[in-house]
Amino acid sequence: MRFSPRYRAEQRRYSRKFSAPASSDTTNPAKSCAVILSLAMLLRTSLDRAEAADRIEQAVGRVLEKGLRTKDIWVEDATLIGTREMGEAVISALD
Repeated sequence: MRFSPRYRAEQRRYSRKFSAPASSDTTNPAKSCAVILSLAMLLRTSLDRAEAADRIEQAVGRVLEKGLRTKDIWVEDATLIGTREMGEAVISALD
């Protein structure tokens, strides 16, 4: 398939505008707690599943009490982990 020069120029402009910066860690992005807690908020406010939201929020709280942190919320004396590990820790805390 051949694309016109105009189409290719639009694609380059679009991908520069909406792609992640080259320096970002796209394989292991931060803010996993924010995403997980957003799910809890969705469950509570839109799906009327307050009990499920409570379980998720409590699981995140337990993980943070253990001192596990991703790089976006890391503090001294905390254990720095990646987002995959944070997600796995929260899942484990749900049990």
